[in-house]
Amino acid sequence: MKKEEVITIISDKLRLIRTEAGYTQDKMANVIGISKKTLVQIEKRRVDASWTAVIAVCALFRDSETLVSSLGGEPLEVIETLAREGVDFRKEKTLGGKVWWKEIKKSDEYVLQQNLFSKHYRILDRDHYRIYSSFNEEESENCFNEIQGEED
Repeated sequence: MKKEEVITIISDKLRLIRTEAGYTQDKMANVIGISKKTLVQIEKRRVDASWTAVIAVCALFRDSETLVSSLGGEPLEVIETLAREGVDFRKEKTLGGKVWWKEIKKSDEYVLQQNLFSKHYRILDRDHYRIYSSFNEEESENCFNEIQGEED
């Protein structure tokens, strides 16, 4: 998944996210830091949201069912992985990938998973803490193999 794809997804779903939150257009525009006119243009699909607005939506409405189901899980993880072009060894507790994740490799200590929607990869430790995240399959597999070597 690329930034442009996430921008399109969020732009397409912004009205649903706003409605789900019970916000008026005025309140939503104020919360995410754009003008009401811009919000109306996005909701009518005349323009896309800016990357900054997308980040704001993902951060402030990260529990939105619409947003979570559109991005396949944790919105901030997708955004952070895109923005930083991969996340290396930041411990963050996850739900373990029970819903939107496919297991690629597994050991006693770690699991390499791929998100079914965004297609990004992550490595979790046995306690479901995310320690690595990237859109690059080869880098993800190399990292998985590397940390496996450290554990042996």
